[in-house]
Amino acid sequence: MTSAPSTVLPPDAGMDAVTLRVGDLDLMTDYYRNALALEPLEEATRGREVHRVLGRGATPMVKFVSTPDLPVGSRRSAGLFHTAFLFETPESLAATVAHAAANTRSRFLAAQDHLVSQAFYFSDPEGNGIELYVDRDRAQWGHSPAGEIEMDSIGFDPNAFLREHLDSGTLTSASELPGTVGHVHLQVGDLDRAREFYVGALGFEPTNSTMPGAVFASAGGYHHHVAMNTWNSLGAGPRAASLGLGDLAITVPAREDLDALVERLTARSLPFADDERSVRLTDPWGTQVTVGVGGRTLEETLER
Repeated sequence: MTSAPSTVLPPDAGMDAVTLRVGDLDLMTDYYRNALALEPLEEATRGREVHRVLGRGATPMVKFVSTPDLPVGSRRSAGLFHTAFLFETPESLAATVAHAAANTRSRFLAAQDHLVSQAFYFSDPEGNGIELYVDRDRAQWGHSPAGEIEMDSIGFDPNAFLREHLDSGTLTSASELPGTVGHVHLQVGDLDRAREFYVGALGFEPTNSTMPGAVFASAGGYHHHVAMNTWNSLGAGPRAASLGLGDLAITVPAREDLDALVERLTARSLPFADDERSVRLTDPWGTQVTVGVGGRTLEETLER
């Protein structure tokens, strides 16, 4: 007797390095290295494209694909709202924020307390949104009577945060402190279609839908691994080829998790490519999504 296929991603699924198509590879590398303390880890050339991975330690956090002939995307198009880089401690976050704030190419947007986390928002030189954040302990997260994780956006004093948590040791060693992609926030054209794809097909579980124009979802009870909003992009159609988000990457522990995903996609007649280590498909707006078995090498990150 066979068991029914899983309808959700495994609880230890997570996010992998986000891929950005960039117009000026050297400028963007310099910015992410100096403002976010990410180090170049690996690089490959494919035809006219240069693929470059940056991260902390051995952890890839962003991959750039040099495509200078592509146009800048519209702010009202579907695509990336921001990539959220997660740090382990307030001190590590403060060190990274200090580097970003001191960089003349940064555009500081806000500092917000989300109840589950504290976050700082910036924009990079090509207009890609960046969130730098630290989580509060899960024991402190609140839940609504409906079971949703309670989140909010409450402004706080960024300078007070830095005064409390910044020290010279973490500031000078920021590139050595762990970091990862905690979540990715997307602009979409329609929330119902986004929920159908990211929850129904991919298998994330909704965690909060109380904020107007947005849906948050995750695996394993996290506050969110993906978020989708229509704040700028309501009614947007498929994306035209442009700079910005190139690939949204999700990791799962084992091939069996990919098999369950394939069953969900097949049942919905959604097209996909399967190379045994990963399953690749596109969302309703043409954003590429790659779900891969965790523990991939830098070479495998370059290949996707």
